[in-house]
Amino acid sequence: MTAPLDGIRVIDWTHVLAGPACSYYLGLLGAEVIKVESLKGDAMRHRGGTDAALAAEGMSTAYQTQGAGKQSIALDLEVNEGREVFHRLLTSADVLVENHRPSTLARLDLTEAHIRAINPRLIHCAMTGYGRGNAMADVPAYDVNIQAISGLMALTGTAETGPVRTGAPIIDYATGLAGALGVTSALMNRQATGEGGFVDVSMLETAFSLMSSTITDYRMTGRPPEPRGNTANSRSPSSGIFACLSGHISLGVNEDSQFRRLANAVGRGDWLDNPDFANPVARDRNRGTLVDALADVLAHRTAEEWERIFIAADVPAARLRTLPEALDLAPETARAFASRGTAGHVGLPFTMEGDASPDAANAPPTLAGDTTKVLRALGYCEDEVKSLRDAGTVV
Repeated sequence: MTAPLDGIRVIDWTHVLAGPACSYYLGLLGAEVIKVESLKGDAMRHRGGTDAALAAEGMSTAYQTQGAGKQSIALDLEVNEGREVFHRLLTSADVLVENHRPSTLARLDLTEAHIRAINPRLIHCAMTGYGRGNAMADVPAYDVNIQAISGLMALTGTAETGPVRTGAPIIDYATGLAGALGVTSALMNRQATGEGGFVDVSMLETAFSLMSSTITDYRMTGRPPEPRGNTANSRSPSSGIFACLSGHISLGVNEDSQFRRLANAVGRGDWLDNPDFANPVARDRNRGTLVDALADVLAHRTAEEWERIFIAADVPAARLRTLPEALDLAPETARAFASRGTAGHVGLPFTMEGDASPDAANAPPTLAGDTTKVLRALGYCEDEVKSLRDAGTVV
């Protein structure tokens, strides 16, 4: 089966996580990806992850996560000769993914208008903290900034702990997925119209999209959300995270039928005859009493035992796991998300019929490892490549 983006060339002029993730996802869909780095390389090569030796070599685990399957060319865009190479790259491409501030693009004569003039059929995906057309369009931002400014951190934690950042850079990777969706949509539009397009991806709006129902609730009711800790978004008193004899269990018991199965599974069928717990309205009115009663019951068995009991009883439940434990789960061992991407790195969160096996040989590139090959493919002769290298325009 032909990959969906087979034959599509993507120029990846990005750095850190969100932008490189976007182009990596496009590569997993079959696109050819050429990563354009500065002469020093993407800063993420040297930071992130826990292996200092790899980071010192410019191959940090954070870089490798979304670096596989790409070609790398190191190019000085501050000089005219470097921009000329970049223009030729853009002329040969279908998609440009970049995550630079508008002021940087203007300084380098690489704005949306400039790029459209270079290649009218190009899909230009611009990924920034706050999107175009507003007073914050040029403000720099990272994942941690967006988690703070979006209101997401204010929803996480409790009144006692204060705001808490999520344990992983979820905004970066969600923004990468949003960018890939935007690019594929623009490519479909180009197929119909023959024209390129501009995809304006905002990290802030990506964060908002992850809070969609919360935003709708606030807009419709005027009641600002409060941090609820481990209480479920459904606000059901029989949902949330509960401590067990050892470990914790997550319950998603929101429907009346689910509560009935829960009561029987924990050996408290009498709750169903108790007027305080007999229906959802009564349970909500007496939520404190129910939460205490449920917590008391759950404290008598381990989370592992309760998980087996609840799954057998068709009660939505999951034991709290560490990441190593989660990667040993049957869905991961069977579907291999963490290794089905290029070079055995993480993949996309879906599969399609006919997906090819990952290319284990196509490892994340070293800095400028493909400069000569890419330049020769663009029509530069050996003397021209040597001249660019001698001038310090490329590495």
